[in-house]
Amino acid sequence: MDVRRSFDILANQLEKSPKVDALAGKINGQYVPLSSQQVQDQANLVSLGLLKLGLKKDDKVAIISMNRPEWLLADFGIAQIGGVSVPMYPSITVEDYKHIFTDAGVRAVFVSDQSLLEKVQAATQGLDIPADNVFTFDKCDGARHFNELLDLGRQGNPADLEHLKAAVQPDDLLTLIYTSGTTGKPKGVMLSHDNLLSNCRNSQPFVPVSTEDKALSFLPLCHIFERMVTYLYMINSVSIYYAESMETIADNLREVRPDIFTTVPRLLEKIYDKIVAKGHEQTGIKHKLFFWALNLGLKFDPQKNQGFVYNTELALANKLIFNKWREALGGRLRCIVSGGGALQPRLARVFWAAQIRVMEGYGLTETSPVIAVNGFEPENNMIGTVGPLIRNMEVRIAEDGEILTKSASVMKGYYNQPELTAKEIDADGWFHTGDIGEFINGKFLKITDRKKEMFKTSGGKYIAPQVIENKVKEDPLVEQLMVVGADRKFAAALVIPAFDELKKWAAKNGVAATSNKDLVKDEKVVKLYHDLMGKYNQSFAQWEQVKKIILLPEHWTVESGEMTPTMKVKRKVITEKNQPAIDDLYERADKEPHERKAH
Repeated sequence: MDVRRSFDILANQLEKSPKVDALAGKINGQYVPLSSQQVQDQANLVSLGLLKLGLKKDDKVAIISMNRPEWLLADFGIAQIGGVSVPMYPSITVEDYKHIFTDAGVRAVFVSDQSLLEKVQAATQGLDIPADNVFTFDKCDGARHFNELLDLGRQGNPADLEHLKAAVQPDDLLTLIYTSGTTGKPKGVMLSHDNLLSNCRNSQPFVPVSTEDKALSFLPLCHIFERMVTYLYMINSVSIYYAESMETIADNLREVRPDIFTTVPRLLEKIYDKIVAKGHEQTGIKHKLFFWALNLGLKFDPQKNQGFVYNTELALANKLIFNKWREALGGRLRCIVSGGGALQPRLARVFWAAQIRVMEGYGLTETSPVIAVNGFEPENNMIGTVGPLIRNMEVRIAEDGEILTKSASVMKGYYNQPELTAKEIDADGWFHTGDIGEFINGKFLKITDRKKEMFKTSGGKYIAPQVIENKVKEDPLVEQLMVVGADRKFAAALVIPAFDELKKWAAKNGVAATSNKDLVKDEKVVKLYHDLMGKYNQSFAQWEQVKKIILLPEHWTVESGEMTPTMKVKRKVITEKNQPAIDDLYERADKEPHERKAH
């Protein structure tokens, strides 16, 4: 059947390839599956329950929860009556919830657990959202349980749904997604059914899935990337299993044994770091073999045949070492799709070498999201780029290097903000991404920086901080890094060490300090990072080089306000928090012009 509205996905799966485990979540330590029929039936009950509450077409309903089957039951249930879902990150502040509830005019809320319910209750004080319209997925004090909504739905007539579903058009608003942004208040991106489904259709040839496959889902469903990929999975009758939490991913991979999962670069880095840490624990011949295989992997290039000797060695490395990597990831994993930020090329190389193909892609919430993605086939995958454009996607590079795009996936606009919409989508229909990029070999799109994040030194030279940051973060001793230097004489960097690795180095090099605070002040440690920066500076022009660094003892997190929920640095917040130290660094540099700098 023709999938034209999001909820058509359910009927399509039932008709073409129904599953006994369409969706599965962990309950009391066991994965409990829902069949395609159960998903459709329960989504219908959500729809009928919402109608009983008095909700109607175009009403806004919030979903605040980690990934679980109920998230999608709510999503499809809202869509079937022509309602608009407003998904939100569980990690944002009460103030952000209040702003979104107010701006969107939310009329009902789905929330997962007690702690989030308390945040919702604080945010809804004084707003026109009845307490009876708040439903929890877990049983919680002070709110109605999800089952109560399903019971309300059982009082309705399923036949009443058919004319409501028929009234929903592909161009109708499906969802309002508030982008966290690195500055300012969240703004609501308006996406229609067709925006997301056109992105599914046009991304389809790049995602190698079948009805036999399982996916593990752990990226937040409130993020457009996981939402669109979920729809694509369901259109292809892929079984979706939800990880219990970010902390249990390793265990869940072994339990579920997925064929595919999506990730953001930071999580893939953590998986890689854990594997390498185990390699460091090996001794003797095992230690040598591990790092021999790792070094082979770091040279891998999907587009290059490196000859008989390399291929023979790699085949041996796969039998001796990389097979253990595959087992640790469940044993069936064929590919990983990475989005939401720049992926370090070394990660893609090593996983490809281990016969797990990494497909890095690119897009924005405003583009539903995929613009380009590296393919599963080696000839369509160039490491260091975000791949070829998906089908029916127009892209042109503006004179200043900005990526402009036009397609059926581009949003309807920003909710309640026509002026901002007109600023981002020009009169000719081109959406201005804010990213700087270029085409390699006329085919592969490469992102070089964020237009708004580029800055000019007092000498008039432009610096693209992300290029430098992504290069230096390849080092196992660096956890986080942000380049500063707007209107200053030179670039400097705030650096947060990878403390687990640094502590191992400290123990071997006679550094007595053990706490993070003491380590970043230790002279040997400061020299280590100064020299490390000097090594990476050789990759950049003189004016781009980071001349000074500040080592910081605490990680930047979402909770502390320095990172967005999609793990992007909030440059303004980080700069303001560290302004005294930054000012002091430049003042000392002015007084000591001949002081040794990273070189």
